[in-house]
Amino acid sequence: MKNGVVIIGAGHAGVQAAASLRELGYDQPVILLSDEPELPYHKPPLSKMFIKDAEGKAQPLRGEAFYAGSAIDFRPGVRIERIDVCRRSLEVAGGGVTNFDNLILATGSRPRTLALPGADLSGVLSLRSLADARLIRDLSAQSEDVVILGGGFIGLEIAATLRAGGRTVSVLEAADRLLGRAVGPMVAAHVRRRLEATGARILLGTTVASFEGKNGHVSAIITSSGERLPARMVVVGIGALPNVELAQAAGLTVGNGIHVDHQMRSSAQEILAIGDVASYHHWFTGSRVRLESVQNATDQARLAARTIMGQGDAFSAVPWFWSDIDDMKLQMVGLTAGGDSHVLLGSLPDNKFSIYHFAGQRLLGIESVNRPSDHILGRKMLAARFSPTPRMVIEGSNTSLNTAIADHLKQGRAGAVL
Repeated sequence: MKNGVVIIGAGHAGVQAAASLRELGYDQPVILLSDEPELPYHKPPLSKMFIKDAEGKAQPLRGEAFYAGSAIDFRPGVRIERIDVCRRSLEVAGGGVTNFDNLILATGSRPRTLALPGADLSGVLSLRSLADARLIRDLSAQSEDVVILGGGFIGLEIAATLRAGGRTVSVLEAADRLLGRAVGPMVAAHVRRRLEATGARILLGTTVASFEGKNGHVSAIITSSGERLPARMVVVGIGALPNVELAQAAGLTVGNGIHVDHQMRSSAQEILAIGDVASYHHWFTGSRVRLESVQNATDQARLAARTIMGQGDAFSAVPWFWSDIDDMKLQMVGLTAGGDSHVLLGSLPDNKFSIYHFAGQRLLGIESVNRPSDHILGRKMLAARFSPTPRMVIEGSNTSLNTAIADHLKQGRAGAVL
């Protein structure tokens, strides 16, 4: 009997890889390892509904019966200490060895931490796991004053959720605007205005200089400008680092993530990497990227399964993202770095608009707030390698653009480069 596929990491990427292998007819062992004790769960709700609802439960990615019914050997609470590439084996913490024919690394990422005195005080938290979310939920019920460090998606989602629950919330962002790595200035400014209207305080160009504590628990922070902000809870959301340590120690090529080719193979061909931890040459940008999104994780997981089955094609999924912040559903498609012009549709005051980003005549992506039809249209256009001109967007409609996409595909240009 063969050793089959072992998957390290049971988040969205790892679970999808296991499921896809079985869907494709893979009939050898599939072992899914998680260092958490719980059944694999959805992570996006943790920063929103989960921390709002004292009785809320994690939403499983798949029911418990799925794993047994699909002959997936799910092993919770397992930590791997070492990968032996030559022997195709894993050393398990506490003893034991697990062998593999193929290994999929879906080890994800972890929150960046602060190297400041007091950062280890009780009440200074980050969100990456269900256990973290439980701590934030429990402590927020006892906290009047909360400080969020970082103005990215996670920080702002938590800020909006806690502000809606009546907490006094301050957000510190080191840059001169929110969401600097995620959206353009117009959407960032809109999000700031909406959050401030709810009573949240947003401090840009500001970092934490030090923490104050009482009896081992955080009581306040001192900002870089010298202001003292009371804080019973501080949530650190200043970005994430890919979990590359196992791969690096095994001699795999790593940088900002584990380097993989277009079929998700690492520098050791029998080892693949997917999701937040994978760094790859993106077909759209022409450069190496590492994306943190559920869509990216699941698309790469499906491709990894096809690669193992000998059906692997080059990764060409269209990147898209989303976030729910207060009454704003943000949906982004494409990668907009390098844009030099944009087209605005809809109304900022009505909280319903989309921004089409262009580099010359080339559509790079669309950012939408409460305009889901524009987002869906954008995914169709980028998947078809179709780029409308800015004038077509201004003068046309979604119906006319859908027709243009169909005509483009009929003419056999689906594989053309934008």
